[in-house]
Amino acid sequence: MPQKPKPLDDSQSMAHWFGVELRTWRELRGLSTTSLGAMVQLSGSSIQRIEKGERSCNASLAASFDDALDARGALRRLWRRVEANADNQSRDADKRQSEPSAQASNLAGPGTLGAKTHPDVDGSDVERRSFLAGGAALLSPLGLATPDSASLPKVIRRDDVEQVWMASALLARWDNQYGGVGLVRSASIGLYRWATSLLGVRCPGRLEPELFTAVGRLAVVMGASAFDAYEHDDARLYLSAGVECAERAGNWHLRASAMNWLARQAIWIGEPDDGLTHAENGLVRSDRLTPKEQAMLHNARARAFAKMRDIDEAVRAIGRSDEIFAQATVGEDAPWMSYYDRAQHHGDTGHALFDLTLLAGHSPAASAERLEIAIAEHGDGYVRSRALSGTKLASLRMATGDPQEAVTVGHRALDEVGRLRSRRAVDDVQELRRIAASRSRSAGVADLRERIRTTVQA
Repeated sequence: MPQKPKPLDDSQSMAHWFGVELRTWRELRGLSTTSLGAMVQLSGSSIQRIEKGERSCNASLAASFDDALDARGALRRLWRRVEANADNQSRDADKRQSEPSAQASNLAGPGTLGAKTHPDVDGSDVERRSFLAGGAALLSPLGLATPDSASLPKVIRRDDVEQVWMASALLARWDNQYGGVGLVRSASIGLYRWATSLLGVRCPGRLEPELFTAVGRLAVVMGASAFDAYEHDDARLYLSAGVECAERAGNWHLRASAMNWLARQAIWIGEPDDGLTHAENGLVRSDRLTPKEQAMLHNARARAFAKMRDIDEAVRAIGRSDEIFAQATVGEDAPWMSYYDRAQHHGDTGHALFDLTLLAGHSPAASAERLEIAIAEHGDGYVRSRALSGTKLASLRMATGDPQEAVTVGHRALDEVGRLRSRRAVDDVQELRRIAASRSRSAGVADLRERIRTTVQA
């Protein structure tokens, strides 16, 4: 009777992580190592060694695996991340050799953070101070100095971690209600500076994962807020720090959230292939994620495919998201996933279908139905989400349906956009104004376009 394969440890390195995923895809396709090896012209033992992280791979071989296993680009994209991680480590090594050690904490890039990024590391102060280098790199573009050491605790206590959580919860609430521009951005910078400085303070080992998770969550909130303010370079830095903190804490749920925001930002700024990479990297160990987290990332995939005008893959991703979301149960998610309810799910999928309609000629009915559900069910704590869905529905009706209905929906959305400080909301209403230009002779359309102009300028 064949022995059960020995469990693999994906926490040792990115290469080991790739090996785990290679085995997962191979077993999913019902192939032995010998069978897969024959397909890519390697021996079965070589396949085993790659899966165990004992034998090197390369981009060409990763592509061959992806094709042989019909992984639809997942293994290609994951290997790009393996290579990027290796490049970052190489650059860090060069810096450590060429720069004085006293300056090292101010020079590490945000994607490297100096420390091991998996939960099996020991909790030494040295490693955490090395990790803090990433926080320093995030702060430096904003012209921020680290807090005076006298204002920091001597030893991290649970109360300190709770304060970081309270800060991130408050900022997230403000961001959802008022947008990421103005007060939210100004208030969050000082909180983030203080929180990242805690990573350099002595911390009991039992609190380390909680500290990194709390700081990582704050980084994700900061990244989402910066994205909404179109501070895109800062957004990428914060969100990358959120990924690193999540991996350092061994928190796959926080990592999924950070990857989702990285995906959404990339898609928004016209880089859907990068967005797809982030979304699928977030799904790499989907067995460790809740149904809502998986659905959230499949929605990001759908939006990426929609921007690439791939109707079949986008619809397939939405179907997969719907199927998984239906399995969600109350109480299984982290607090930050409370936003992802039925309204958010229908809004996200409705936005993907909106792009399919305008870019690829897909039927507008499914998008309209989902956007209507999102508008009706978003509470007052999510004004921006409701406004974004309302603007999309108005644009959809203006482009494909009744312009009078579009005017009514558009005015309702503008009532809320006027309460926000959100660059994303502004861009969406400007898109509505452009779409409405061809319907300006219809009653009320010209008035709507003028109101959009004055709202944007206010």
